Amino acid sequence: MEDTFSNLATYGYIGLFLYSLGGGFVALVGAGVLSFMGKMDLTLSITIAFIANTLGDMMLVYMARYQKSMMMEGLRQHRRKLALAHLLMKKHGSWIILFQKFVYGIKTLIPIAIGLTKYDIKKFAVLNVLSAGVWALAFGLGSYYSGEVLTKFATMISDKPYIAPIILIVLGGLTWLYMEKATKKKV
Repeated sequence: MEDTFSNLATYGYIGLFLYSLGGGFVALVGAGVLSFMGKMDLTLSITIAFIANTLGDMMLVYMARYQKSMMMEGLRQHRRKLALAHLLMKKHGSWIILFQKFVYGIKTLIPIAIGLTKYDIKKFAVLNVLSAGVWALAFGLGSYYSGEVLTKFATMISDKPYIAPIILIVLGGLTWLYMEKATKKKV
C-alpha cells in the first residue's frame, strides 16, 4: 500500500495532467483525497488540473476549427450529439461553457461544436479559463474537504468489491439513457 502512495506521489502529477486534458475529474478528486492524506500538494494539483483542462478544451476548439474534415470524419457517428451540443449553445449561450465542465456527456462535444461554428475563439478562451478555474477549485477543494468521507467510502468498496461495478453500471446507464433521450429523433 505504501508503494502505491509513493508511486502516486511520484507519477500522480503527470497522470493528473494527462487525465485533465480530457476534462476528467476523477484524477482531480483522487489528487484532492491524496492531498487530504498528505501524499500530494493540493495547490499544485489544482493548478495542474486547471492548466491541463484549459489546454485540452483549447486544443479541441482549434482542431475542430482548423482540421474540420479530420474531426468530422471521426464524429460521423455522433452527429446527433453534436447537434445537441449546438442547440445547448444556442439555448444557454456562453453559460454552457461553464456548465459543460461539470456534465460528462457533453464536456468534449461543446468545445468541438464551438470550433465548428463561428464562435469567437478569444471569447471562448476567456470563458474557458474562468470555467476551468471554477471546475478545478470546485473538484479540488471539494474532494480535499470531503477527504475523510471519500476515504471511508473507498475502504467500504475495497471491503465489498462487488459494489464498485454496480455503481459504475448505474452511473453509466443513467448517462447513456440521458444521451439517448436527448439525441432521439422527434417524430
